[in-house]
Amino acid sequence: MESIQQEQSAIPNSTQSNRGLLDQFFKLREHKTSVKTELIAGLTTFVTMGYIIFVNPSIMADAGIDHGAAFVATCIGAALACFLMGLYANWPVGLAPGMGLNAFFTYTVVGEMGYSWEVALGAVFISGVIFTILSIWKIREWLLNSIPMSMRYAMTAGVGLFLGLIGLKTAGVVVDNQATLLSMGTFTDPAVMLSAVCFWMIIALTYHNVFGAVIISILVVTFAGWGLGLVEYNGIMSMPPSIAPTLMALDISGAFEVGMISVILAFLFVNMFDTAGTLMGVATRAKLIREDGYIENMSKALKADSSSSVFGTLFGCPPVTSYVESASGVAAGGRTGLTAVTVGILFLCAMFLAPLAGMIPAYATGGALVYVAMLMMTGLKEIDWDDVTNTIPAIITVVMMPLTFSIANGIAMGFVTYTALKLCCGKHKDVSLSIYVLTVIFMAKFMFL
Repeated sequence: MESIQQEQSAIPNSTQSNRGLLDQFFKLREHKTSVKTELIAGLTTFVTMGYIIFVNPSIMADAGIDHGAAFVATCIGAALACFLMGLYANWPVGLAPGMGLNAFFTYTVVGEMGYSWEVALGAVFISGVIFTILSIWKIREWLLNSIPMSMRYAMTAGVGLFLGLIGLKTAGVVVDNQATLLSMGTFTDPAVMLSAVCFWMIIALTYHNVFGAVIISILVVTFAGWGLGLVEYNGIMSMPPSIAPTLMALDISGAFEVGMISVILAFLFVNMFDTAGTLMGVATRAKLIREDGYIENMSKALKADSSSSVFGTLFGCPPVTSYVESASGVAAGGRTGLTAVTVGILFLCAMFLAPLAGMIPAYATGGALVYVAMLMMTGLKEIDWDDVTNTIPAIITVVMMPLTFSIANGIAMGFVTYTALKLCCGKHKDVSLSIYVLTVIFMAKFMFL
């Protein structure tokens, strides 16, 4: 006790006062943590999920968005979302543009369906507003509970498989073939080999619990490409690029057309179920669940997550969502919103790394995409494989997302198949009212759009 008092007396009064304010605001003592622990946890979370500052701008650039503006938008959108989660909900969760949904945004909505990226941002804005409304009212709980677990896991896994195909295509491992649609690329291409090296390195470093495995692998492969003359060195740090090309550029009115209904629903459902699963997992690890099952500030966390997508579109971000990588920060001791605020500050600091982000080649991000995709597919083990009326719709959902190159089509075909099989097999009681409504909407999409 005397040594602790001596240490406290040695700390300047201003520092003690600041720590006292942080303790009171974030309830550090109540959660049995400290400022130092929360800062370390925030750094851990950021390093684990920081690959998004390199990957997301590359994906968004393929939609026609200025790479520099997309980079700054990623950092600002993620930072604001982290601040909202930390200051409002007091949860140790980092947020950023969602993997999978950004690929759907670029390669399906813009690339396949032909909409402009401004209209696609408008669709994200609308889905975010709907998600926020659902988070305020009881409709969210009703909708979440009415969607069968098999379909929830299937949607996440399907997005993962879709993202994996994008990663393999970006890396050059899978290429277009007029005769067979797809075929394998050539590994004599240095870019393809470096992509494979990036993927293998991420797996190996992750297995050995190396801090920042994904970011380290991306950077190592990037500098290897520079050594081979495949990457042009542009520097490491500079003032952030202008965000003017994407600031307030969304086209909300353009998203109000019948053809965008399935797109908005896809953004909504994937974001909603991914968020629910992530927040539940983090709450369990952070011991935010009481013995009676009550989850502290869960409602605020959902509102913070859902509204983040709305704010993110104003800067040019695809759907912003909670990251499961936040569990790494929780494992490092993070228990309060100070962890999330720390992540947000680090995202703002990352804006000065624009030259480095511009150097990251597609084959480096491709290896990372495949790794993230495989993590998303692990939920398949939770599906009840003994009931074909559950497994067949789940498999169709997973498989049809990459085969149709559309998350929306995969979800639609999965729900229609689920309802049809349940009715044909005499299990109509398993079909909720919300499933019937969604099935009718998706059938109308296939027949009339």
